[in-house]
Amino acid sequence: MSRSTAAAAADGGAESRTSRTPATAPVSGRGAGHPDPAGDPILAAKFCLPSVPRESVRRQRLLDRLTEGTAGPLTLITGPAGAGKTTLAASWAREGSAPGPVVWLTAERDDAAPGVFWAYVLEALSHHGAGLPDEVGRPGSADSVDHALLARLAAALAQLRRPVVLVLDGLDRVPGREVAEGLDFVLTHAGGQLRLVLISRVDPLLPLHRYRADGRIREIRGADLAFTRQEAARLLRGHGLGRYEESVDALLARTEGWAAGLRLCALEMRRADDPAGFARSFAASQSPLADYLLTEVFAAQPAATQDLLLRGSILDRVHPDLANALTGREDAEWILAQLTRAHVFVEPVDATPWCRYQPLFSEVLRMHLRHHRPGLEPRLRRRAAVWLADAGRLAEAVEQAAAAGDWEWACARMVNRLEIGRLLTGPEAHRLERLFARLPGDLAGAAPALVAAACALARYDTAGARTLLDRAAEDLREPGARPSPQARLALALLRLLAGTGAQDGDGAGRAARTAARRTRELAGQVPRPLVEAHPEIEALRRYGLACALQLDGRSDEAPGAFAYAAEGCTGEVAQAVRHHCLGRLALMEARRGALRRAEEHARLALEIARHRSVPPARRSGIGHLALAAVALERCELREARRRLDLAAASPDAGYDPVADAEIAVTRSRLDLAHGRRHAALAAVEAGHARAGPLPPWPAQLLALARAAAQLARGDPASAIAVLDGRGPDGPDRTLALAQAHLAAGDPDRSLGLLAPLDGRPDAGVAERVRLRLLRARAATLSQDHETACGLLRDALALARPERMRGPFTEAGPWVAHLLKRRPDLAAGQAWLAARPEGANGTSRADGRPPAPVTVERLTDREREVLRHGAELLSTEEIAEAMYLSVNTVKTHLRSIYRKLTVSRRGDAVRRARELHLL
Repeated sequence: MSRSTAAAAADGGAESRTSRTPATAPVSGRGAGHPDPAGDPILAAKFCLPSVPRESVRRQRLLDRLTEGTAGPLTLITGPAGAGKTTLAASWAREGSAPGPVVWLTAERDDAAPGVFWAYVLEALSHHGAGLPDEVGRPGSADSVDHALLARLAAALAQLRRPVVLVLDGLDRVPGREVAEGLDFVLTHAGGQLRLVLISRVDPLLPLHRYRADGRIREIRGADLAFTRQEAARLLRGHGLGRYEESVDALLARTEGWAAGLRLCALEMRRADDPAGFARSFAASQSPLADYLLTEVFAAQPAATQDLLLRGSILDRVHPDLANALTGREDAEWILAQLTRAHVFVEPVDATPWCRYQPLFSEVLRMHLRHHRPGLEPRLRRRAAVWLADAGRLAEAVEQAAAAGDWEWACARMVNRLEIGRLLTGPEAHRLERLFARLPGDLAGAAPALVAAACALARYDTAGARTLLDRAAEDLREPGARPSPQARLALALLRLLAGTGAQDGDGAGRAARTAARRTRELAGQVPRPLVEAHPEIEALRRYGLACALQLDGRSDEAPGAFAYAAEGCTGEVAQAVRHHCLGRLALMEARRGALRRAEEHARLALEIARHRSVPPARRSGIGHLALAAVALERCELREARRRLDLAAASPDAGYDPVADAEIAVTRSRLDLAHGRRHAALAAVEAGHARAGPLPPWPAQLLALARAAAQLARGDPASAIAVLDGRGPDGPDRTLALAQAHLAAGDPDRSLGLLAPLDGRPDAGVAERVRLRLLRARAATLSQDHETACGLLRDALALARPERMRGPFTEAGPWVAHLLKRRPDLAAGQAWLAARPEGANGTSRADGRPPAPVTVERLTDREREVLRHGAELLSTEEIAEAMYLSVNTVKTHLRSIYRKLTVSRRGDAVRRARELHLL
């Protein structure tokens, strides 16, 4: 397609000059045959409205803005070539909504002389019947215009009965400041009777800031001219492509709504055998778009600008300093400023020095670069990679190196500049991992193996990471190899994060401590400024040690290690590590019964993930699991279920053994809370089946959950079998084993197991509460109710600050029976029944959640008394309404207070409403 054909094809974006129609017939005796001040004849074609393509889309939103604009003195339409500026103005002129006659003038480069320009303006006004008197005169010189002539013109315009709209198309072709100053003078002194519409690729030299401050300008910019999805769909329908409207999104993604691009694509689709396929995969280099952009835009630029455009096209975004590095020049800032001002498909990025190319324009330029400068592109990309990496834009640097095929440089950079941790944490981590996923597997050397191992860890593939780390270690031990401290540090850190694979308890913990010490020693051998520039290395080291301690079942050490790791996460790049640390810390705190701290840390972990540049693919579900554990301990089962579902949908679900074990355990506990005992056991079995061989801590979690499910089924022997000899001999296992023996009818064995736990200084709230409940249960079985009440009172006092209801509801009905027998013990324990959600697994006929087992059911008569009390009736009024004696009503009220563990009528009403009894 030729240049003129492409220009004519663009939907108002090409400003075609080949076919024009006059807006009105000339009414003045001054014909177009008069010469201009330079002696050339006046060309009447410049006064004709451009034709509008038959398939043009009527864009009412922009037509309305033009109408609004011409109610004031100045309307400015700017945008790149092919944006649809001329077609928009011509369509509007034909609409007939202008406040007066429309005078059209198409400016050209030959009109740059002030005298010639104003001669054409005066002739255009006369041609379209503006009614100016002959006394206004004409310019006598091509190079200048008499100020008195402009004053006479302004005065004559001010005397018009109706405003006149002067549309100046292509004002960018008349660059002189003298012309702009003259326009400003006439517009200012025409008394509101001149309405100026300027069409230009660049902002004119008018004092636009003053017009904006005074509210006397309306602007339609390139972004406004971009086609919306609805408009693009109408464009396809206008070209007979209504069946292919599903292609609109693909076309908009490539053209960004550029009018000429969409129009040319529609024409090509109409000729294609497979229009939808063309829309999905068309290449700009194979379409008339390339011809249009190269001839209309690229070829119109000076040689230096063309060179910068070509070299910068390898980038999505270009910085002036980067452009200088690519061109070897020092004027990139000025050239880019000119390009953005002229709307040459280059635009600034968010008020920064960076600029971006329009995607199609960039694609065409790259094609042109490869064709005319073969072999240059890889060299440019390597140069760009170095600049970007030094500027801290690591992912973009790797992207350029990968495009150049220089994987060796990319891997060496990651290792030698200590950037290996950026694959595991930081805003660019996920993008870097996806880039290095294309890393060829046959690259030799330790650096590619180390990078590949970090990528495997990012995908939770610890086994694959260990294999790659073994290969890297062999390369570093090769004869003659002189590995840098950075390479040895990267190997040690990744080994720590990958673990040893040991499942035998102490071995994993000792190995992790050794690896953590080794990593710290190697960090001391790296240049200090390099280490300080990468705080994520120390954060990952601490986190790796904490994770190893957790997996090893070191529940006494791991929480402190996670807290220490979270403190070491400084800087934005380490926030992903902090997110994981706080989530795991919260989960361990929840298991210890520190529910308030657990909730605080879990919510902070989730808040960091949302607002501190942690990519969604790197967000852990551990924080949601911690909140599910807190909700379970508080018998808030709906919240626990909601958090469990969120955790199960998180990216680390199915990969992290701790998360997977906790998901299975939480699901099992929820099933038990709802009385689904077989489902609870099945959930634990499914957790074992998915996980395979497990480290000590997840294995113990699942064993405890399986034992709880067996006990709920009335099979203490199976629970004992599950617990005997399994996992670390810690307090959680001891408590579960003691509970199983107590259920099996062996209180002496149970108490013997509990004896070592008495007075443990580092025992958590959960351990101390459950220990007292087990001893209280043993006391009730031996009919020692005073001891049982004392132990239950202690347990309630410990649990109350954390609102820990779970141990009491899970303990069984004996707690409720004991509280019923001792109202003094139940008094003040209203928190036990707050927000009940079916914790005992029973259901009500009316669908409302049942009261917890610690509250005795009210009789029908007591509920009726309570309803009258809620209506603020006095005791006497209640007695009269129910045909009872006053003393009988008082007896019912005392019973209600005892059952609801309150002492006043108002508290009883509030409590009953919480329990859905009213």
